[in-house]
Amino acid sequence: MADDSEAPDWSPIDSSVPHSARIWNYWLGGKDNYPIDRAVGEDIKKVFPGIVMTALADRAFLGRAVWHLVHELGIRQFLDIGTGLPTVDNTHEVAQRIAPECRIVYVDNDPLVLTHARALLTSSAEGATSYIDADVHDPGHILAQARETLDFDRPIAIMLLGIVHFILDDEEAQAIIKCLVDAVPSGSYLAMTHACDFVNAEEIHANIREWNEHGTPKMTVRSYDQVSRLFTGLELVDPGLVSLPRWRPEASPWGEPPELPGICALARKP
Repeated sequence: MADDSEAPDWSPIDSSVPHSARIWNYWLGGKDNYPIDRAVGEDIKKVFPGIVMTALADRAFLGRAVWHLVHELGIRQFLDIGTGLPTVDNTHEVAQRIAPECRIVYVDNDPLVLTHARALLTSSAEGATSYIDADVHDPGHILAQARETLDFDRPIAIMLLGIVHFILDDEEAQAIIKCLVDAVPSGSYLAMTHACDFVNAEEIHANIREWNEHGTPKMTVRSYDQVSRLFTGLELVDPGLVSLPRWRPEASPWGEPPELPGICALARKP
C-alpha cells in the first residue's frame, strides 16, 4: 500500500473525496491515490472480492484490443475517453510500439489524471499524443477538441473502457455513444467495457451500492441486453460481447478463463 507521501497533493485536487480513477489505480497496484481512495477500495473489496481481478481484466482487454486494432485492422488513430491514471501499457504505448505513427487523444476530467497524463504519456516522435480536459457528458466538446489532433476523414478507434457505467441514464448513454460514432467515418471502431450483472448479480449490485455510498462519480450496472443495445448499428468483432477475460484470450493449458461481472466488445462502424 502506498504511503501518504507517494500521492501528490496539488490543488485543485480534493484528497478528502474518493474518486473512481484513484480507487481504480489502487486496485491496479498504483501509488497515485489517497487514504480515502484506499479505504473505499478496501470496503468495496470486502463486499465484492472479485473487483481487483475485474479491474486487472479490464486493463488486459485494453492491451489486447489496441493490439488487434493496430496490428490486425490497421487503425492508427485513437480517442480514449475516461483515460484513468497512467499505469503500464497505456493505449499510446501499445499502439505506438506496433506503429509509431499512431495518434492518440486522451480525455478525462480529473485534475490528477490530467497532471499525470501530461507528464507521463509522451508520444513517439513519429506520432502524436494529446490530452483533453472534458466530460463524457459533453461529447460535442470532446469531438471539437479531438479534431485538433485526429483526422476525422480516416478511421478512429473510440475507447470507452470503464466509463459508460458512470452515465446513469440509458437514453443519455445511447445518445452520447451515437454522437461519438456518428462523427467518425466508416471503418472506425468502438471498444467498450462495462459493469454487468450477468454473473454474480447479488455481489455486483452490492458492490455498486457500496461505491455509490462512498465513491464519485456514481455508477450503475446494466444487464447483458442493455449493454448489447449500446452497440446498435455496429458490427461486433468476434467473439462479440463477452466477459472481460474471454475476449481473444491468450492460449492457456487451463482452459477458458472464468467469467467476471464486466463485459467488453469491439465493434466496427459499417
